[in-house]
Amino acid sequence: MEIQLTLNGRPLHAQIEPDTLLIDFVREHGCLSVKRGCETSNCGLCTVLLDDRPVLSCSVLAARAAGHRVQTLEGLQQEAEDFVGFIADQGAEQCGFCNPGFVMNTIALLRENPDPTDDEIRAYLAGNLCRCSGYEGQLRGIRAYLTARGAARRQED
Repeated sequence: MEIQLTLNGRPLHAQIEPDTLLIDFVREHGCLSVKRGCETSNCGLCTVLLDDRPVLSCSVLAARAAGHRVQTLEGLQQEAEDFVGFIADQGAEQCGFCNPGFVMNTIALLRENPDPTDDEIRAYLAGNLCRCSGYEGQLRGIRAYLTARGAARRQED
């Protein structure tokens, strides 16, 4: 079957099998930040944005993305650069395997809620499995980023 979608801002026409998963489709098109982890929709490693909403690409058929916008970390590098250093500074980037999923969900969170509480951050990131850090480093990194962003905005005013 033929599908048309926009992948990281680029229109794309492709032939796929009806049972092709979105994770396989985006990886076949060079988006290797999207990782295969649990294959049961429990770890968050395969998170992509589908029309700006985070979805687990291991549980979405590529055909469902037809006519929509799909974004991966490859297409959001500039937006991600703003806060990934804050996460790394907190030691939350130990092995790096879970980072793309955390980054994708953090981008979605901050687009939806530019000033979340700690509980809102925890709730939004709850679907991301991290075996190294215990999640507090990610929370501290996001909080540090929000604090720095707020201070920069106050200086501009």
